[in-house]
Amino acid sequence: MTSAGSGQPQPRARAVAVARHAKLWLVPTVLSCLVALFLGLLYMGGIVNPNGSLHHLPIALVDNDQGPPLPGQQQPLGAQLTQAVVSGTPTKAVQWRRISQAQMQDQLASGKIYGALVVPAGFTRSVGALTTARATVRPTLTVLTNPGLGSLGSSLASQITQRAAHQSSLVIGRQLTSRAASQGADPTLRVLLTDPVTVTTAVGHPIGRHSGLGLTAFYYTLLLVLTAFVGGNIINNGVDAGLGYTDNEIGPWHTRRPTVPISRTQTLLLKMIMTAGIVVLTSSLVMIATVVILGMDATHIPLLWIFSYCASLTVGLGVQAINAAFGGIGQVVSMFVFVALALPSSGATVPLQAVPGFYRFLAVFEPFRQVTDGVRAILYFDARADAGLDRGWIMIGIGFAVALLFGFAMTRYYDRKGLLRLGLRPA
Repeated sequence: MTSAGSGQPQPRARAVAVARHAKLWLVPTVLSCLVALFLGLLYMGGIVNPNGSLHHLPIALVDNDQGPPLPGQQQPLGAQLTQAVVSGTPTKAVQWRRISQAQMQDQLASGKIYGALVVPAGFTRSVGALTTARATVRPTLTVLTNPGLGSLGSSLASQITQRAAHQSSLVIGRQLTSRAASQGADPTLRVLLTDPVTVTTAVGHPIGRHSGLGLTAFYYTLLLVLTAFVGGNIINNGVDAGLGYTDNEIGPWHTRRPTVPISRTQTLLLKMIMTAGIVVLTSSLVMIATVVILGMDATHIPLLWIFSYCASLTVGLGVQAINAAFGGIGQVVSMFVFVALALPSSGATVPLQAVPGFYRFLAVFEPFRQVTDGVRAILYFDARADAGLDRGWIMIGIGFAVALLFGFAMTRYYDRKGLLRLGLRPA
């Protein structure tokens, strides 16, 4: 063990002289530039044009208008309006789901739709009454939002639905003005009839006031992943230093412990055991900080803690497996796997239906999306399995198994090949 001030000769190399060696610059420069380039492409590529990337954003279309139709027409206005909404929207951008009121409420409560457009009962009758003395209220269409799926996704759905409702109102207005003109209605009434329908917006599935407008699920997941990622690397470096395979430097103090003769497989096992123990504390502290101290809205607390622990543990084991397989660049690789590729494909801030296809492909297996779906289901959708919790558990289980299999397969291979770590020599 050595430390500052132990009587060692003072170093004589000069930084300026060493910096003239091109090979010293090569690897750090190339890796840093690649990281900067790919981070810029990955992060901005997923958010620069959500409207242009829309792909089958699910929105409900509910027609409660049962007629009867207006004179001279074969269908109630509700049926005509919903058909006009579907045909007037690009088929690749929106997936209109023509469902019942009960089905709409169920899909809002399970996070399967981002919003809804509801045609009320008696809509045809209220529209027809506008040209008569029986008119008492202006016809109304209702736009429902689902803030539990995130503020941006709910906002996109609301904009699309309101625009469709307004266009439908103009179509109905042209029919009414034509009919009013043939009946000799006064000009004031004909102006009113050009846009006869009022569009109101309401929350379809409310969430708590301390839910960050639907973003607490994303940030809570980010905390779980980051603490597991950073903690995993801290454990990796701490174990290597404790076993004598790397130097330990804190400020001006430097230590180097005697090298412990241990195989790569046993080293990985040690790191994973420590990860499993330390994650109990880190996942608990994340919950204490967010739920207890900051007052984040959360229910199903025991389930949330178990899910948080299992998710963080899987990420932590994945970090150890990648570090064991890739060595010095393992931290960069795991950063891309668990952070750089994961965040823009999570669907937590920008809906997956509003990002390019590459990110939707990543979302199939990237861990951040799976954890976000599970956390969102617990926080906003009453821990319903079909709201994403079942997928979250399944993918956590798969990730857990992959981390173990990949990590130990690589270390066993290195051990069998005699690729021993620094300080060890074959017997």
